[in-house]
Amino acid sequence: MARIAVIGANGTIGSAVVAEAAARGHEVTAVVRDPDRYQGEAAFVERADVLDPAQMARVAAGQDVLVSAVGGGDGPGHLALIGPAARSLVEGLRSLGDVAPRLIAVGGAGSLETAPGVRVWDAPGLPEPVLEIMHAHGAALDYYRAVSDVRWTVLSPAAEIGPGERTGRYRTGLEQLLTDAAGRSRISVPDYAVALVDEAEQPEHIGERFTCCAL
Repeated sequence: MARIAVIGANGTIGSAVVAEAAARGHEVTAVVRDPDRYQGEAAFVERADVLDPAQMARVAAGQDVLVSAVGGGDGPGHLALIGPAARSLVEGLRSLGDVAPRLIAVGGAGSLETAPGVRVWDAPGLPEPVLEIMHAHGAALDYYRAVSDVRWTVLSPAAEIGPGERTGRYRTGLEQLLTDAAGRSRISVPDYAVALVDEAEQPEHIGERFTCCAL
């Protein structure tokens, strides 16, 4: 059993990660802005602001894994949150030194390659708000890649992520956008949570980004 704290536990992905980790018997702490609104399956609930490094250090202390599943809603919201949250998380974990937990951050698919030198966000016709979300996650990933003193991992989903069944089956890759047998790049939220908790249990991607896709 591991101690796992999930920031953004009220969100779609965060709540799925909490449910998956709790179902496997892990001790899960939901980290949310308003504990009174939390109705999930975590054993413990903590109030904290992801943009406050001291609060991040407080909720991370004593944990084995810290999961960041924060989102900013629309494009401007992501630009205002994702990068600053990454810096706050790293600063908070650095303050804990050698006892800091691992960080696993929910990433985006926009920076994945569809061909050599071509990324998802290079596709023509993408709406500006979508591009803003993609580039917010891309900038955060660039920041993490410059960090060598915190054990971080970023998990990018397939191009499409949404409701669906939990199959427990998926494939992983690194920098290239993955597709399923039908040529579609997609994964359900429950299977994304499976991939994330699998990484929490058996670390294979410390200090790098990886991605997951339905089979």
